[in-house]
Amino acid sequence: MSAGGATRVPLGCLRRNLARRRSGATLTAIVLLGLGTALSCAQPPEAKNATPRPAVASAPTLLRYETVRSILQDSKGNYWFGSWNEGVCRFDGDSLTYFTKDDGLGDNQVRSIHEDRNGVVWFECAFGLSGFDGKRITTPTSRNYTAKDQWRLQPGDLWFKEDGGAGATQAEGKPGVYRFDGKTFTYLTYPLSDDPTMTPSRATTGIAQGNPARVWFATYTSVIGYDGRSFTVIDDQSLGHTEETGWLHVRSVLEDSKGNLWIGNNGIGVIRYTDGTASQFTQEHGLGKVGMHGGRGTPLPGDVTDGSPTLHRVFSMGEDRDGNIWFGTIDFGAWRYDGQTLTNYSAKDGLTSKDIMAIYTDRQGNLWVAGNGVFRFNGRSFDRVH
Repeated sequence: MSAGGATRVPLGCLRRNLARRRSGATLTAIVLLGLGTALSCAQPPEAKNATPRPAVASAPTLLRYETVRSILQDSKGNYWFGSWNEGVCRFDGDSLTYFTKDDGLGDNQVRSIHEDRNGVVWFECAFGLSGFDGKRITTPTSRNYTAKDQWRLQPGDLWFKEDGGAGATQAEGKPGVYRFDGKTFTYLTYPLSDDPTMTPSRATTGIAQGNPARVWFATYTSVIGYDGRSFTVIDDQSLGHTEETGWLHVRSVLEDSKGNLWIGNNGIGVIRYTDGTASQFTQEHGLGKVGMHGGRGTPLPGDVTDGSPTLHRVFSMGEDRDGNIWFGTIDFGAWRYDGQTLTNYSAKDGLTSKDIMAIYTDRQGNLWVAGNGVFRFNGRSFDRVH
């Protein structure tokens, strides 16, 4: 059986296939699944009336996605993996079930995944958002646009980016976010100037809530904090950025368990913001990139010039159960910061994806990273799971 007409890939029939293949045939498709070390069928059956879809890839890649950019373990123990542009997949400990727009998903790009207090799993898509209630996926269209400046922050709130693929829709009007209180999606606009030339650069690129009483929203050109009473706006002007230092191009944001704010940029790397003071984390650790500061191509103090791994394109961040901060980069895998030193993880450590688009700590405290595949940290290196 499959939920919502989605494609389900059972994991019980390969043993029968193995018995047939062992007589004079070379086994070419044994797929080891990291969760439970289960075996998968090479030819998954299609759901009735479903659009035909490609079979699961051969080992070691179980997920057929080219790029995974979001992860969630829900309250039932299922793992969800959102793709760059191929839908979302659920692993229930037994099988993989794929969902796409054909199954009710608003869009096939799934940027983040959340679960609300009622157990509904929500998928923030490139366009709009969709929810899975345990039986089917639906895309709610009802929105409240009448209270765009009535900001509130309550325990259990979920926050989602604009419905547009690259900024606000006509109904939304200005850049902002949706607050979901379990019943209603209320659109709220950011407390920024009305300069229309800045609108595209204020599209939401990330949302983070470490302290339950504070939430942070990242746009390409600013990070906005809200504590239920007032706003904090961090932008190039407040940071004193110039053509020489380079400009904000924010792709990820994280508030850690100590209250530090981490801002991941595509170009100038990581900025750490503590008690109102910002520091250029990437440059301080000598991991900048030549030519990413205003495009001049002139090295600045802290730039890497010998081709070594850098920390200048940071698209994901997370914190593990030990309080280490992790950074996912484009081209150079993942970095771990233990408060003193930075350690780079790449193919030599089992992390064969150069691009890391998601970092996630599950309910058991396991650290996961994803990009071209899904990997789990074993304390020393990474094991490919999907």
